[in-house]
Amino acid sequence: MAVRHRLVRGEPKDVWAVLADPTQYGKWVVGPSSSRHDDGKWPAEGSSIEYTVPLGPAKLTGKTVVRICRPPEKLELEALSGWLGSARIAFELRSWGRDTLVVVDEHPLRGPGGLLHNAGLDALLQLRHRRMLGRLAEAVETQAAHGGEDG
Repeated sequence: MAVRHRLVRGEPKDVWAVLADPTQYGKWVVGPSSSRHDDGKWPAEGSSIEYTVPLGPAKLTGKTVVRICRPPEKLELEALSGWLGSARIAFELRSWGRDTLVVVDEHPLRGPGGLLHNAGLDALLQLRHRRMLGRLAEAVETQAAHGGEDG
């Protein structure tokens, strides 16, 4: 299980605004080269976003489905990656003064990813999460600097 956290300058409602905006998904998620709305009203439970991840000359398509949505504190997603299986990605937002402590917890649920899960994979996820949380913080801070408008 890969758990990482980051203190983001902004209130939980500011962080939630970025997580809840499907047009910003590609700004903070690491991996997909493109994403598009698939079903439902993001981030309502059951709504989804489809994405494409380049793997060398091949492209993997997948879907991220919202499993739990409790604004502005908790968002749990299931990333469905075809034959690779699926993973749970949970975001918890904790008020920390005027800022937000964002905790991300990811682990495989189904498929080969679950069978091959090990400390090496967790180390790679830690690197991915560090970059993802940095991008999320940047998106939140940029949006706040533009008065809540997407910048």
